[in-house]
Amino acid sequence: TEQAVAVAGGIIGGILLFVLLGITAYLLWKKICRLFSYEKLINPVKTTNANAIFQDQTNSEIHLKSTSRSRSVPFIIPPTLHGQDWIHLTNEEQVQEDRDPFMTPQSGPRSSFHSLAGAYVVGTINPDLYKFPEDKSETDFPAGSIGRLWFSIEYEQESERLLVSLIKVRKLQPPADSCSPFVKIYLLPDERSYLQSKTKRKTLNPQFDENFVFQVSSKMLLQRTLKFLVYHVDKQKKHHLLGQVIFPLKNEALTEDNKLVIWRDLEKENLEPPSEHGDIQFSLSYNDYLGRLTVVVLRARGLKLQEESPAVGVYVKVSLMNHNKFIKSKKTAALLGTPNPVYNETFSFKTDQTELDTASLSLSVLQSNKGEKTLLLGRVVVGPFMYTRGRELEHWNEMISKPKELVKRWHALCHST
Repeated sequence: TEQAVAVAGGIIGGILLFVLLGITAYLLWKKICRLFSYEKLINPVKTTNANAIFQDQTNSEIHLKSTSRSRSVPFIIPPTLHGQDWIHLTNEEQVQEDRDPFMTPQSGPRSSFHSLAGAYVVGTINPDLYKFPEDKSETDFPAGSIGRLWFSIEYEQESERLLVSLIKVRKLQPPADSCSPFVKIYLLPDERSYLQSKTKRKTLNPQFDENFVFQVSSKMLLQRTLKFLVYHVDKQKKHHLLGQVIFPLKNEALTEDNKLVIWRDLEKENLEPPSEHGDIQFSLSYNDYLGRLTVVVLRARGLKLQEESPAVGVYVKVSLMNHNKFIKSKKTAALLGTPNPVYNETFSFKTDQTELDTASLSLSVLQSNKGEKTLLLGRVVVGPFMYTRGRELEHWNEMISKPKELVKRWHALCHST
């Protein structure tokens, strides 16, 4: 009996000892797993209080101010994200693995000072990469500027409406100290009707933000031209024209989903009366490096059309001559039914610099009628002393003296050949 009791006691004691060993091993295993469940990140911030954090931030700000090349800002991971897995990229950059994000719950509210303690610097941010491109349209004005106008245009196909938003005008040059501007808007070739903005009192930089609507069919839209006239009202209620903007619609893709915001410099209106056969305005430029002569046909005015009909088309033919021999010609699009067409079309001709003393340009304004008969409305020739005199010779010489620069002038048309 005593032996049986001893054996039973030994068995029970062994079982208890085994259970204790098992519990101890389990607790040790849990502790080891907890220790190895986090990876130590590189470059930890060894700060434990808010004062130390602000001390480091102050030192970093002093270091940033003293160095002109490195203007980066530390990118800090808050302590609530410390338990997540990070993959080492470089000595200063780490990235989080792609998994479901989670947050470690916090017990009770924590102050902003406490939330920064123990944060990790995982990289830097360069503020220059997040700057918006600087808009220089309100700062870079050309020499002799008389102002600049901003507007937007949009076309509704279903209702056939052209929506024009007059936004603002900047840097006006009035005849007096004070300025009270307003704007008239035309849809050429109709110069009899216009829409007018409100008058802004005593400002050189009026902000309008007004919307206007023109009814025009989609077929005729690309043959129309917007004209903005900026006026100043003086104390005697007299109107003084400060400048104008001419904007042809033919080169724009106007849709309901494409609202174009545009700015243009104001131009002075040619106050001289048209010549007998009308006038034409164009720009000349010569690139001596490329050997290229460029002509920009801008507009014509006061043309004497032979037939007042919408079917009448008026276009400009530009011909390059050398020793009075025809080299090449190009034509603008034909605009219908207007004695004041606006083209804004550019043409280039290959011309060697040694040929500038013998070459010339002929610009002919032609009218095409229903019967396919072409009528010459006027013509002008610009070139060297061999072929021209007066304004035409001055325009040519100014083009040569200012390479790569567009030189713009008006010229009277004539019928002489």
